[in-house]
Amino acid sequence: MHSAQSTPIVVSGIGVTASIGQGRRDFTDALLAGEHRFAAMQRPGRQKPFAADDVAPPFIGAEIADLRMPDAIAAVKLRNLSWSAQVALATVHEAWEDAGLDGVDPRRIGLIVGGSNIQQRELALSQAKYQHQVEFLRPTHAMTFMDTDLCGVCSEAFGIRGLAITVGGASASGQLAAIQAIEAVRSGQVDVCIALGALMDLSFFECQAFRSLGAMGSDRFAHAPELACRPFDRDRDGFIFGEACGAIVVRRAADATRTPYAELKGWAMAWDANRNPNPSLEGETAVIRDALAMAGLPADAIDYVNPHGTASVIGDETELAALGACGLDRAYLNATKSLVGHSLSAAGMVELIAVMLQMQAGRLHPSRNLDNPIDAGLRWVGATAIDHVVERALNMSMGFGGINTAICLQRG
Repeated sequence: MHSAQSTPIVVSGIGVTASIGQGRRDFTDALLAGEHRFAAMQRPGRQKPFAADDVAPPFIGAEIADLRMPDAIAAVKLRNLSWSAQVALATVHEAWEDAGLDGVDPRRIGLIVGGSNIQQRELALSQAKYQHQVEFLRPTHAMTFMDTDLCGVCSEAFGIRGLAITVGGASASGQLAAIQAIEAVRSGQVDVCIALGALMDLSFFECQAFRSLGAMGSDRFAHAPELACRPFDRDRDGFIFGEACGAIVVRRAADATRTPYAELKGWAMAWDANRNPNPSLEGETAVIRDALAMAGLPADAIDYVNPHGTASVIGDETELAALGACGLDRAYLNATKSLVGHSLSAAGMVELIAVMLQMQAGRLHPSRNLDNPIDAGLRWVGATAIDHVVERALNMSMGFGGINTAICLQRG
């Protein structure tokens, strides 16, 4: 845990792409309307590679239907870029334009990409296509499988020269990227830092492994995709995947050229010394308390919590226990994943963005399929959006391998 920063750090730009909408406006409208895009996944490489008469149900998820690529970066050779890289370019472009970074010295701009092993579907398709003709394998495969690929693509497209690295933290990667971007600005390493929660492009193999592990649903709602994603509901049976990508621009408040979306008041990370996917009440309570302490805020100052809320059978209960142990059981709660699904490496970033867009809108989005909450005594936002001006919020994100993170925000 760090002491409170002397210079306020703020978010001055946002970019977001998800199944329910691309761009801040469309994404916000869809969030507040409680829209979803859950269905049997159709992207090539995500179906079970079995015989046509196999009766196993398809994997459910929420996929991005169409990607609008800005004209300003149309010159990039998109055919040589992975799906994750294409979505990253469009998302970073929105954040870049929103923050007005064209006039900033490129040597003072940094980029932190949250996510590793994110382009698995592209690799699986390539291996299947070229396994019998390896001499025709595209040379760009040597770059695509590297964790530096998105750093290279985005830094080249936007001329970023100050810093470009990746951080991997499984489903906490997006929030880890935000924390590292804050630290890079706070330390003076760069003046501006873009934090990107990258799109994790799952193939069939990862989906099957998650299902075999008991982490991914949904057997119970295999033939009713719209009912499958249900964080904090008693009928949950695992997370439902959702394609998404988010980016924020972090800088000192004194350097911001527009009214910031939020001030980043406190943040914390804690590890459980545990390789396995099971959650830790101790780790989650530690990051909540440390983030609040860094922000200099008592628990009752937080009026909204955006939880990790994956619909894990054990994870959801552990998270609510941690919130209760830290005195946050009277804040409003909703479940962003109930609308967009679990985007894994991007989840922490997309949900951080959802917090700020709700702050800006003065409304909290609904939670889908929260028909029978595991704790009905909490202040859930149910099936419809509600008016509420968020002054201070807490956003939680956890990942396999015992990673816990939390960030406190204050309305800009």
